[in-house]
Amino acid sequence: MTVPALTPETRWRCTLCGNLTRFDVTRSLRVTEFLHFDLAGESEVEETEVHSETVESVRCRWCNAVDQVELVARPGAEDAAPAEGAEQG
Repeated sequence: MTVPALTPETRWRCTLCGNLTRFDVTRSLRVTEFLHFDLAGESEVEETEVHSETVESVRCRWCNAVDQVELVARPGAEDAAPAEGAEQG
């Protein structure tokens, strides 16, 4: 079961305890990374391109509920979006 994806206007909330801040998230990523190796063989990731990301599960850190999250609006998210019909300049 995949979990609803976050957006700039939303955040997760545990439906059992109300937690908004602490979650263990299991994700699958498909990425291409540019690695730079120094002469000693130590590497550093200099660029990362994410091709796909899937959130597989979310566990609430407060009550240990698994996959009991919903999307809720972030505070002030409705204020950040431009009003319909408002002129942009």
